[in-house]
Amino acid sequence: MEASKPDYGIDAPGVVRNLTLCGVVLLIAGLVLCEVTPAARSRLGLILAMVGFVSGFCFLFTAGLMVWSSKSGKLRQRERLIDSLGLAGCEKVLDVGCGRGLLLNGVARRLPNGKAFGIDLWQNTDQSGNSPEATLANARAENVDGRVEIRTADMRELPFPEGSMDAAVSSLAIHNIPDKEGRAKAIREIARVLKRGGRLSLQDFRDTDEYVETLRGLGWKDVRLSRHTLLMFPPIRIVSGIKP
Repeated sequence: MEASKPDYGIDAPGVVRNLTLCGVVLLIAGLVLCEVTPAARSRLGLILAMVGFVSGFCFLFTAGLMVWSSKSGKLRQRERLIDSLGLAGCEKVLDVGCGRGLLLNGVARRLPNGKAFGIDLWQNTDQSGNSPEATLANARAENVDGRVEIRTADMRELPFPEGSMDAAVSSLAIHNIPDKEGRAKAIREIARVLKRGGRLSLQDFRDTDEYVETLRGLGWKDVRLSRHTLLMFPPIRIVSGIKP
């Protein structure tokens, strides 16, 4: 029997759906205007039809970029993010907001003598089909199920002792906390559970300046914010640092 392949879902499925629906509606509206309002009789009708075509194409193109990011771009980007940790293979690594296990399983593949831990609240609004069962199924598909452990937990109250992790990662998760103080609390929690000298690499498409500010306020060393990376859409930036 052929082994199953991992499926890491579609990020922000509601946004993709709405962009697609709006794009289709605008294209149809443009077609209707072209049919019922010939250019010779109404220049305004032609202008509106062109606006409908262009806007509809832009909406559909954006939806297509988001699907490509979910199915291809983020798989390539995860390897770059994990490379930045410089793992030796025996560490304990935390994935904050692990979702269906994209980073969690990618990290576990690099840990023949270590373990990857993932926490999430399993919300389908952030990722399609997000559930503990889907995460574990992907771990089995990547042959790392013996090296991963997942828990249901809020990133603002991590269920791990202080200084228990060697490294931490996160992807498109922390921005889902609606308030700035909550996001800062999540960063402080990640810092708490890391050992001295522990490394953090996280990627997000917004609020990254806040993450940098919080880490520097904690006295972290070598805190860096990358340029925008186009392997994912919306374009993301990577925040990295080392706990003193």
